[in-house]
Amino acid sequence: MMSQENRIRVLIVDDHDMLREGLHAFLKAFPDLQLVGEAASGVEAVRLCRELNPDVVLMDLVMPEMDGVTAIRLIHQAQPAVKIIALSSFGEDELVWSALNAGATSYLLKNISADRLAKAIRATRAGLPTLAPEVTHALVDGDVQSFSPAAELTPRELEVLQLLVEGLTNTAIAQRLNLSKFTVKNHVSSILSKLGVASRTEAVSLALKHNIVHTD
Repeated sequence: MMSQENRIRVLIVDDHDMLREGLHAFLKAFPDLQLVGEAASGVEAVRLCRELNPDVVLMDLVMPEMDGVTAIRLIHQAQPAVKIIALSSFGEDELVWSALNAGATSYLLKNISADRLAKAIRATRAGLPTLAPEVTHALVDGDVQSFSPAAELTPRELEVLQLLVEGLTNTAIAQRLNLSKFTVKNHVSSILSKLGVASRTEAVSLALKHNIVHTD
């Protein structure tokens, strides 16, 4: 049996009781995932994050009292180590960008399968963004403007960025490109600097929005 220390501690935030109950049942099916709390509003989510310090938050975006985007921003500012998955019924461009810019690592739609959600929680805990296919397409199909920092990326950095979009870890990228992990880490740091972003999630979002890399 997996020890308590190695389990990913998850906080569920949604104003619908049925949805929270469903997510609660889903978490029980995966021994490496542990439910540590439930919140029905953004205000409650901020308070419980402060008290429970979860690893990952599953955050609804449309809620009374305080919306999910505001809650994401407040949690991210106060506890940047807490990873947040925006879990919404809606995939409009503005909502997606608002959640990611507020500090969400991943953005998923509520029709996601249990196995894919479990994988997304694990990836998000590791700092690797996971975006719903519908959201990815919305970002790619959005208004594309000229984006000069992309021109500054070297061919190798573009290769690394492509693999970041595909969700690979630094170790996996090193293996794919036959580079050392140290070299990959330096490439990632350079990419973030040139794109003017602070995280892998922002880099992936920017790459998709401005068609810097190819997508399927």
